[in-house]
Amino acid sequence: MNKLGSQVIVEASAEVKIPFHDVDLMAVAWHGHYTKYFEIARCALFDKIAYNYPEMRDSGYAWPIVDLHIRYPAPIAFGETLTISAAIVEWENRLSIKYVARNSAGKRTTYGSTVQVAVAIESGLMALASPPILKQKLAPWLQELGS
Repeated sequence: MNKLGSQVIVEASAEVKIPFHDVDLMAVAWHGHYTKYFEIARCALFDKIAYNYPEMRDSGYAWPIVDLHIRYPAPIAFGETLTISAAIVEWENRLSIKYVARNSAGKRTTYGSTVQVAVAIESGLMALASPPILKQKLAPWLQELGS
């Protein structure tokens, strides 16, 4: 367990400075941009396990997001820097990732989760279990957990 509230297999984080074009008239980041901020952290996570989108494609799988949840306990404003943590918390049948965004004072501003499933690119069929390549990529962290 960690600050994301689940057993974390592997975690990474990224920083985002909120640009002017992401805010509304009150200088608060528009809620729809949080998916982009989560994606930045998710890519850092996938880089850490050496299985980002090009590697996924090359392995024969696409990993579309089929579920997204976001909560907004506090606003963020133009110029603020967020640190977004992304953690894989489930991988065997689907890829479940939890996110937490914190401002520079450490206050949690946003949290959420995504679920992705493996889809064979050639056939377009969803896999009922994650392909072996994902377990291979997660092996160092699974060994640490004793899985």
